[in-house]
Amino acid sequence: MSTTDSAPRSSGRRRVRRTVALTTRPAKRRTSGWPRRQRSARAVARAWLGRMVEGRIRRKGIDLSELAFFPESARLPLLRHGVDPVPELAALRARCPVERLDLPMGLTAHLVTGYEQARTVLSDRDSYSNDIRHLFGDAGPGSTADVGGLGFTDAPLHTRLRKLVAPEFTRRRLDRLEPTVEAIVTRRLDELAAAGSPADLAEHVSWRVPMDVICGLLGLDDADHEAFVRLGTQRFDATGGAAAALGAVSEQKRILLDVVARQRTAPGDGLIGRILQAEGDGISDDDLAGLVDGIVTGGYETTASSLSLGTMVLLRDPGHAALLRNGSPADVDGVVEELLRYLSVVQVAFPRFAKQDLELSGCPVRQGDLVAVSLSGADRDPAWAGPEPDRFQPGRSPAGGHLAFGHGVHRCVGAELARMELRIALPALFRRFPDLALAVPEEQLRWRGLSFVHGVEELPVSF
Repeated sequence: MSTTDSAPRSSGRRRVRRTVALTTRPAKRRTSGWPRRQRSARAVARAWLGRMVEGRIRRKGIDLSELAFFPESARLPLLRHGVDPVPELAALRARCPVERLDLPMGLTAHLVTGYEQARTVLSDRDSYSNDIRHLFGDAGPGSTADVGGLGFTDAPLHTRLRKLVAPEFTRRRLDRLEPTVEAIVTRRLDELAAAGSPADLAEHVSWRVPMDVICGLLGLDDADHEAFVRLGTQRFDATGGAAAALGAVSEQKRILLDVVARQRTAPGDGLIGRILQAEGDGISDDDLAGLVDGIVTGGYETTASSLSLGTMVLLRDPGHAALLRNGSPADVDGVVEELLRYLSVVQVAFPRFAKQDLELSGCPVRQGDLVAVSLSGADRDPAWAGPEPDRFQPGRSPAGGHLAFGHGVHRCVGAELARMELRIALPALFRRFPDLALAVPEEQLRWRGLSFVHGVEELPVSF
């Protein structure tokens, strides 16, 4: 079956092993100071480990929980030069918007970089599944495979869980939350001022505002904030492979299971308590903890990165900062939407698996194949975004909207909350600190080298 307009069939059969090998250079920056012999030994060790993993896969099947490194051939959509996707990603999209990846895990994958093809995959729930449990050796409740949340579930469970939380994220409900967000932003900007210039904007504002908002919304204790901040970053770090990321997922899930168990006895006044009061034994601790886990993760890390990177981008041009400081609500909306498109901090959508054989832009996809959608690649597609897609241009509004929050039934449920936080926090920041500037050159910032959510480790600013 065909799910999009077909391109010549041969164009979808190219493989990107050579292209990806070229694009992995930025990920080696941390080892550039090692002696050549040490780097060579490390490469040999990784190759040996890869052969061991492949051998085990052939004998027992795929188990991502044991993968302690991220394959070189899958790194391309996670690599960036500053805020920009690496040029090789655009070259790949220009050649063919759907390409087969050679993964050393016994798994066939296809990388989607074109905007129209991305929308097709993300909106087609009949042809693709989000359930990833078949990639783990243990699939019972409470196991590594039971990652929970909305992103890794299909209907009917996904439908049921989403209905529990979607009413909390409507525009009407969020309007009532706006004064709370404004108060949180004011308090965190006060703390930034008290820290003195220069200070780390990420530490005092970007990381804190979204965590304060989401924990207050859910009814989580302040004592858990620090753990969620730490684990939120670790779970998206691909440098240690799936094993390290899943360790962070499991630890956060354990914390949330404890929260749910406590609130089942004494429900709080947040979303967790309201769901427990409404559903009672109709929802298990594990399902609710998984649902809350997805909300915490989606509502914190992505907004935090957008605040830091958005500030950095706006400081490049005084006119853009002035537009936020003095512009109308429509002007602010235009800036925020372009920042979301331009940054696309969530680099890759939740993985999809083909339910049957199909064809996507001339590329044959077999049942069980993984289809990975590059959100950063799709949002920079000139066929949709228009001329100069790599330029930040407030007010750019191509038809269809960007894919920074995904698309279809698995689109981020907290998208409107994230928008509201950015619309409140960024203008407030530039009004409070009219002389705000980066305290170090942009090229000296410490970027995340390989993360599903792109960002910087810190953002030193003067004011």
